[in-house]
This record gives sequence, structure tokens and C-alpha cells, in this order.
Amino acid sequence: MKFYDLAAGSNPRRVRIYLAEKGIEVPMHQVDMMKNEHGQPEYLKINALGKMPALELDDGTVITESVAICRYFEELNPEPPMFGRDALEKAQVEMWNRRAELEIAIPTAQCFQNTHEFWKDRLEQIPAWGEACRTKVMKQMKVFDEHMEGREFLATGDYTVADISLQCGILLGKAVGIRVPEELKNLSTWWERVSSRPTARA
Repeated sequence: MKFYDLAAGSNPRRVRIYLAEKGIEVPMHQVDMMKNEHGQPEYLKINALGKMPALELDDGTVITESVAICRYFEELNPEPPMFGRDALEKAQVEMWNRRAELEIAIPTAQCFQNTHEFWKDRLEQIPAWGEACRTKVMKQMKVFDEHMEGREFLATGDYTVADISLQCGILLGKAVGIRVPEELKNLSTWWERVSSRPTARA
């Protein structure tokens, strides 16, 4: 088994945090974007999209997409449950994980790709779209702040993959100056809670 990783990547980080929470160790192989290793034929055979992460199993089967990889490990290692304990919790985790992706993580990534110097010669940037995504994220943070009133974690009473998705999205935002406003007390407290977990540096 081999995990194709990108140290600074938001999606690979989701899997690394998940694995750390589970106490699962997987051999890691770093893919160097600066050397365009992700665009070479060798890696494109692993993931035709040229993105990380990817998990290659012992029989050669490859699983891509961070949540899909986490779900694979969840089936093999159900404790502690990171996708919910029963039907209702599983639905709540799915709902809030999706919202964390669509409303925070993805538009933050779009802001990063369309406004940050790192991507200048790597893709066509549309700065106006990046700024629109920034505005969306700041607006949607208020929704998450209201939801977090009286709650410890995002979806259930436990730290789940939904928290990890939101956590990684907010962390990526620091690269483009997107931070949780101080006045959003509930979300700020949640952020302090999850970012202080030992696994946050995975």
C-alpha cells in the first residue's frame, strides 16, 4: 500500500489528519509539484487527473479523492467512528462535510488558485473570480458560526471528517488572507479547539 501525498496540499492533509486520528500508518510517497512529477506519465498512470492524494493498494487498485480514501479506511477501521455512529449521525456528517466543501473549502481553493502568485504560470487565473470566491467564503462563515452556537463539533458530538474538511479549508485560507473574523466567536472557538488537536499537524 502506498499513499501519494502533497505535503502542502489541502486534500492530502484531510487524509493525513484522518489517518492520525485513527492511528493508522500508511507508507507515504511525496509527489513534487515543483518538479512537475504530478504531470509525468508515471504518476498519470496512478491518477489520470494528475492530482493528489491517491492511495495505491497492494493489488494495484487505486483510490483517489480524499473522502473516498477516508471511507475506505473507515470500513476497515470503524473505531473511533469518523463518519457517524448511526443512520442519523452518518447523514449529519455527510451533510456538513458537503457544506464544508461547497461553501468553504472549494471557494477558498478557487480564491487561492486565481489570486496567489504560486499559480501564476501554472494555470489561467481569473482574479475577479478569485475575489468573488473570497467574498462567498466570508459570507458563509457566518452561517457556520450560527450553527456552532452551543456545539463542540460541526456535525455530531464527536470530531468527524466534516470537521476535518472545514478545518483544512480554513487553514488553506491563510495563504490568501482569509481568516475567521474575531466577531464570529463560535467559529473562532471551534477553530481553536480543532487546530490544537495533536493530529492537526499531520
